[in-house]
Amino acid sequence: MQELLERKQGLHRTVLIVDDEFIEREMLGAMLSGLYEIIYASNGMTALEIIKKKKKTLSLILLDFHMPVLDGYSLLKILRSDSELRSIPVIVLTSEKKAEVKSLQLGAADFISKPYEAPEVIQARVRHSIELFEDRIIIHDTERDELTGLFNKEFFFEYGKRLNNQNGNMPMDALVLDINRFHIINELFGRSYGDKVLKIIGQSIHELVRQTGGLACRSNSNCFGIYIPHMDNPKDHLPRFISMIEDNLDDRKISFRIGIYSDDGNALDMEQRFEHADLVCRKIKNSYTTCFDIYNAELHSKELHSERLINDMDTALSEKQFKLFYQPKYNISDSKPVLASVEALVRWYHPEYGIIPPAEFITLFEDNGLIRQLDNYVWNEAANQIKQWKDAGFNVPISVNVSRVDVFNPRLVEILSDITRSRGIDSENLLLEITESAYSDNAQQIISTVINLREKGFKIEMDDFGSGYSSLNMLCSLPIDALKLDMEFIRNICDNKKHLRLVEIMI
Repeated sequence: MQELLERKQGLHRTVLIVDDEFIEREMLGAMLSGLYEIIYASNGMTALEIIKKKKKTLSLILLDFHMPVLDGYSLLKILRSDSELRSIPVIVLTSEKKAEVKSLQLGAADFISKPYEAPEVIQARVRHSIELFEDRIIIHDTERDELTGLFNKEFFFEYGKRLNNQNGNMPMDALVLDINRFHIINELFGRSYGDKVLKIIGQSIHELVRQTGGLACRSNSNCFGIYIPHMDNPKDHLPRFISMIEDNLDDRKISFRIGIYSDDGNALDMEQRFEHADLVCRKIKNSYTTCFDIYNAELHSKELHSERLINDMDTALSEKQFKLFYQPKYNISDSKPVLASVEALVRWYHPEYGIIPPAEFITLFEDNGLIRQLDNYVWNEAANQIKQWKDAGFNVPISVNVSRVDVFNPRLVEILSDITRSRGIDSENLLLEITESAYSDNAQQIISTVINLREKGFKIEMDDFGSGYSSLNMLCSLPIDALKLDMEFIRNICDNKKHLRLVEIMI
């Protein structure tokens, strides 16, 4: 870009004059030599060698058509068929009116008639062609991703809308391609290797778009968007595209996933199509192999259901549609079980859907951050219940969930302390359950938060221990008061001595 800016300031602009007539070359050179660096060629073959060597510094080619060895027509065709050379502007030198039209059809930027006009006119034509060329490069660099050459996201959607308008809204499919665990690839093999992977996939996408039409972009560090004419049977076409990428990569360590929205005639706009394709791509994000999936009616129905639940949440909170049930926990160390505490379980009594189990809305609310509002509601309801039981002469602690989203709230300790203080209940009666998986996000942050909570008198329980992130070292480093073993972890302890011994060690 710096080189281009210097060119636009009049520095380092180089013009190649190609003409077999010595006098003609010298005349043009004299007109332009005070403004540009001039180099000469007496035939098309010599010119082609110079162009290949200086393709990155040439600003313009002045080309005569009638020359020995390789004429101007042939040279212009060669330039226009070469992806690296076609962008260099060419002004044709001719005395034939018919040649002017033909040169423009072949891709020339302009023509200069022989005998030559006044130097000022020629200088103006040359300057105009060079400036158009440089402006086009700047626009290209602005709208394109530097690494892959694909469109940037903003230009991609703008040109996609134009494409739809120009083609009468013909059916178009949206594809989202995401590289699996790309950050691990960069960490293990270095950023230069990661850039190589991105370039290869970008080149493969270029080829797909060239074959099918459409547009493509690099939408973020390791994700690509592809907008192509509708494929009747994506499952028949996509394996060939995937094979092409894998052949180019020639590396079994790299895998990716593709989410597809196949145009079904619903007249969705371009952004909506890519939202659907991205939804599918994220749905298969835990895959460790290259795969693809297609957005379908079932997924659409689930998406609409999820959107409805999200939109209904504020009303549900204000109308207290969320109800708490209390599952008892018994102390069985003596011969007779004794009620020790209860665990709060939330259910949604939806006016249209009936009772909605937590599996349908907890993860959904965790993904979009709404879980903080629900947790706050549950904490307050549980505190009210503790207060009611306390007033009735019962001291029954209640366990409530603290999501991984809550743990990173800097006001968490203050919020929970306010809830217990305002009801006049002891902090130790509101037991806080934090799932084991939450510790994998940022262990030090969570440990610090838990220490602050315990200093305020709260008891901390680790939930679901053994569900996938377990280590005995974790039990040594985490400040917890109770451990809840995952059901699957202890299911076989009666029949398997090894499993039993592990549980004994943890206890």
